[in-house]
Amino acid sequence: MTIDLPLQAPTAAGLIWQTVRNPDAKSDAEREAILADPGFGQHFTDHMVDVCWSEKGGWHRPRVSPYGPIQLDPAAAVLHYAQEIFEGLKAYRHADGSIWTFRPQANAARMQRSAKRMALPELPESIFLDSIRQLIAVDGAWVPSADETSLYLRPFMFAKEAFLGVRSAKKVAYYLIASPATAYFPGGVKPVNIWLSTEYARAGKGGTGAAKTGGNYASSLLPQAEAAERGCQQVLFLDDDGNLEELGGMNVVLVTKDGRLITPESDSILEGITRDSILQLARDRGLTVEHRKVSIDEWREGAASGEIVGAFACGTAAVVVPIGRLLAEDFEIVHEGDAAAELALSLRDELTGIQYGRVEDRHGWMVRLDA
Repeated sequence: MTIDLPLQAPTAAGLIWQTVRNPDAKSDAEREAILADPGFGQHFTDHMVDVCWSEKGGWHRPRVSPYGPIQLDPAAAVLHYAQEIFEGLKAYRHADGSIWTFRPQANAARMQRSAKRMALPELPESIFLDSIRQLIAVDGAWVPSADETSLYLRPFMFAKEAFLGVRSAKKVAYYLIASPATAYFPGGVKPVNIWLSTEYARAGKGGTGAAKTGGNYASSLLPQAEAAERGCQQVLFLDDDGNLEELGGMNVVLVTKDGRLITPESDSILEGITRDSILQLARDRGLTVEHRKVSIDEWREGAASGEIVGAFACGTAAVVVPIGRLLAEDFEIVHEGDAAAELALSLRDELTGIQYGRVEDRHGWMVRLDA
């Protein structure tokens, strides 16, 4: 059955959404069984969103349809030239049953920046936000209620035009899918070990490092496997001058003995929304935040002298996790002090408290999706 769902707020283009209900949607019992132990990225809701773009027609035909395979021409540009981007954010169920998300405008803006870098059309913020609301309107029951669980939202865009010439595509598709996610640290947050990659780079100067595009993650998979072989959960990349960049999928922050937070600055680092939020909460506490170039030698020497007492990683999935050890080919940095880890976990608790409605949202970061 096809129904029209009203927009929460009309988009600038005046788009009218259509929804096709999934006739094979999971039963309540099937859904609840999945939500009891969803894992991460293993199960998907009953529906997905897609919106078309063409050079002549702009953004058009927004719809919610049954979740399922995407049909592509073998010559689709994305399969040959990797012209694609994506985002990641979460929907949270609060104690009163309402459904919220965190700073979606920031995700929309970052997706626009990624699109510009990858020569894709920039999706208007209004369509980005409406796509989330439209999906929640039909799949809101998939947002779990257990502590630290959420519905992970994955918007993505790719070039679908069937054309083998090397140029930006004239036909593009935007999709949104959702996957229930269990608590990232079901047994409690524990420090992680990090492998320092000196042979491989995640991105180069002037490249696509600041865009959230699949190639950046593909380039991290081999060094990530090497990290796993060494008992490490993440890999840290450097630039050509030996300055810190980011982990395979997270930003990094150093903590000094006087409570300053130092985070790397680089044109090839993805601007983390979680990192930005954590650093704002730190400023709210009166802490000094330094966003600048920081070398691996500064970290190494600072840890040896006691000037740098700890470090943590942050990202959408894990939120914040202390770094216990950085392992390299010829040295290691060990952070065993409690002060930096306590600060990281305290900031994590405050941020997740805001996301789940337990802590006052002083910055107006939360957006309700089911109202």
